[in-house]
Amino acid sequence: MSAGPSVDGDHHVHSTFSDDAVSTPADNLAAAQRARLREVRMVDHVRVSTTYVPEFLAVVRALPPVDGLTVLTGVEAKILDASGAVDAPPEVLAALGTPHGADRVLLADHQVPGPDGPWSPRATRERIDAGLDPADVVELVVTATIRAMHAVGRAQLAHPFSILPKIGMHEDDVPDQLLDALAQAAVDTGTPVEVNEKWRCPGPRVVARWRDAGVLLVASTDAHVATDVGVYSWVGR
Repeated sequence: MSAGPSVDGDHHVHSTFSDDAVSTPADNLAAAQRARLREVRMVDHVRVSTTYVPEFLAVVRALPPVDGLTVLTGVEAKILDASGAVDAPPEVLAALGTPHGADRVLLADHQVPGPDGPWSPRATRERIDAGLDPADVVELVVTATIRAMHAVGRAQLAHPFSILPKIGMHEDDVPDQLLDALAQAAVDTGTPVEVNEKWRCPGPRVVARWRDAGVLLVASTDAHVATDVGVYSWVGR
């Protein structure tokens, strides 16, 4: 990824606290050390009903220090609807950035945040086939993301626009005006934005535009196994 973020950090790494990951926080720490990373953000999936976050944070904070490596924390939650509501426990969101909370919530476009709740890729395609303008879908995604960033205050934008290929669209379908609005929100709220190895997004056009707008871009693998931590072939290209 030409002119992308530095690859001496991995800002999105999952552990066994997520039901689709296989490595422990200790495994991920060792992998980050082997990759000679400067920063690693340990992150796991949450929903409103999730209760494990205090245990997760305690385990991460009990990891032995590694010289030259800063360990950051986060929880990943989807944006639920067009209002920017986030699928995370309110107490977890309230504690962000405090001594007892995670550093950030990673806002994910796992589904399209519709006005009546999250739309699956299939449901979104059915709406488009029935006449919904794809441009309106893009605007829903961007507007909800902006609202979520402002609402939570301490976010990181996870794999932006990864939802679009799932509904037969591409980030080239996002007009410059919406890219600039999202960039301005990221700058205003101090929100880091991932360039994501796993989902290969955002691409060069978006990265260049956001970099020029002053957005803090960070590299991430979205690793679900320790052997992927800090391993880049696309982001660092």
